[in-house]
Amino acid sequence: MDYAPFAPVGLPAREYLLVMLTAAVTTFLLTGLVRLLAIRVGAVAYPRVRDVHVKPMPRMGGVAMYGGVLAATFLAANLPALSRGFAYSKDSLAVLIAGGLIVLVGALDDRFELDSLTKLAGQVTAAGILVLSGVQWFVFWVPWGGTDGHVGQLLVLGSNQGQLLTVLLVVAMINAMNFVDGLDGLASGIGLISAAATFVFCLSVLDRQNGDVNAYPPALIAAAIAGACLGFLPHNFQPAKIFMGDSGSMLIGLMLATASTSASGRIIYTGSGPGDTIALLSPLLVVAAVLFVPLLDLIMAVVRRTKAGKSPFHADKMHLHHRLLEIGHSQRRAVLLMYLWAGVIAFGAVSLTLFNTWVVGWVVALTVLLAAIISLIPRMRTRADRES
Repeated sequence: MDYAPFAPVGLPAREYLLVMLTAAVTTFLLTGLVRLLAIRVGAVAYPRVRDVHVKPMPRMGGVAMYGGVLAATFLAANLPALSRGFAYSKDSLAVLIAGGLIVLVGALDDRFELDSLTKLAGQVTAAGILVLSGVQWFVFWVPWGGTDGHVGQLLVLGSNQGQLLTVLLVVAMINAMNFVDGLDGLASGIGLISAAATFVFCLSVLDRQNGDVNAYPPALIAAAIAGACLGFLPHNFQPAKIFMGDSGSMLIGLMLATASTSASGRIIYTGSGPGDTIALLSPLLVVAAVLFVPLLDLIMAVVRRTKAGKSPFHADKMHLHHRLLEIGHSQRRAVLLMYLWAGVIAFGAVSLTLFNTWVVGWVVALTVLLAAIISLIPRMRTRADRES
């Protein structure tokens, strides 16, 4: 039976969870093989002054994660409930091609230590593939200029503006995830949390569209990378057996940016009440929340290095996770704290689009306060010991 392009068929949540599980299992099984391959080809991270690990560690785990994403997408293309989404959007296939390129660039860097300009060229090219395939921002909400009781206004982006914004977002997310990859399990865990939050948001967009198959791709992309991160995490959590390397961290950033951008184009922009304003802001909130911890680390690093007269890409040992270690947290506790911060911000932003704004605001504020207290406990103990 033929279906109309936009005929609603319900919310295929179980199918998406099956896709996520497939990505997780495939990644988990492939990671052991990729570990052996990395050792054989010499893709090994040797300890440096700025590093936390103390022994050589194979990397290139992103290759296994990409295998999980491929398996998940193949399954989705053959599930009756999800296959129709491929007929009306190129987003899922575009992210596979762009992801393959970014994993190749990352794998080469994991083995040969590419210079920053070469990696940037690869990132921009991958972002360009997405844009050429139609993945881009089309409208952008701003809080000023509203008329007739409307809060703010929508800026309809021209083709060049939308493409430039998309490329900038993709490159920023790729580098932000790359910068945060500094402790065992940190990038894979934050990637899992961010992808899960993005997945929930994409499902809410799909639900608001009454199961419109045109809104399937962003949820699929988020589910696939969430599953890949979940499958890789057991191999990567402290003590790690393998690092994801740039091939993994850049893949996570690329797919998160693609899912958020793809979802932004599926939202119907109507209404003027507070709830509608949150709905208008929702894609921006999710992007900002997903990016918050890694992007904060990236901005602080760029400012710090530029102020010191060094290149923004000059590595150091002053990232957020390094600071948590410095004040007395163990590696595991520092990683779990970063998970907590990422989870509070990402799921807090998504909850704003789903539940009462004031309730969510109070819950997030209290959780942030709790996270701040837990983060500062070692420093508070040190001061108490000095005063006693």
